[in-house]
Amino acid sequence: MVLRIIGLLLLIPLFDIVLLVFVATRLGPLPTVVLVVLTALIGLLLVRAEGRHTAQKIQTKLQRGSLPANELLDGGLLIAAGALLLTPGLVTDLVGLLLVVPVTRYPVRVATKRFVVRPYVNARTRGLYAGTAYTGGFPDPEEQEYDTYGTRDTHSSSDTYDVDRDDYNVED
Repeated sequence: MVLRIIGLLLLIPLFDIVLLVFVATRLGPLPTVVLVVLTALIGLLLVRAEGRHTAQKIQTKLQRGSLPANELLDGGLLIAAGALLLTPGLVTDLVGLLLVVPVTRYPVRVATKRFVVRPYVNARTRGLYAGTAYTGGFPDPEEQEYDTYGTRDTHSSSDTYDVDRDDYNVED
């Protein structure tokens, strides 16, 4: 799998050169340079706008107290799109534009989660479930409920505390 990705990454500059030579022989050198610069500028403006929108979504999720996993992946894909758009060439500009547009970025994000993030997390945790961090010891399995995904719902534990009380026994 990794060798295929490396091979694809090595073929992109080759396709870029072939397409640039083809376009330059049809349109001429100056219009080809203008086309490459224009696609890069338009793409970078789109990256900037999408980056701001993604940053706002990250802030909103953080304020709600939820993890902005998809938004962080979108941010990484937008960084890759910006790098591809800065690279001169029509193929890299096309791939960069595909990563900028939310409709085409969604399947790339899903594939990235499936083929990159999950295998990495599984390798780092040696197959252990790394989705929950427990504080204060391990929860009692009998007191937990299952959520809609079949995983244990850690938010429905019976260890609740009244924050308005002033008398807590910390010796327990």
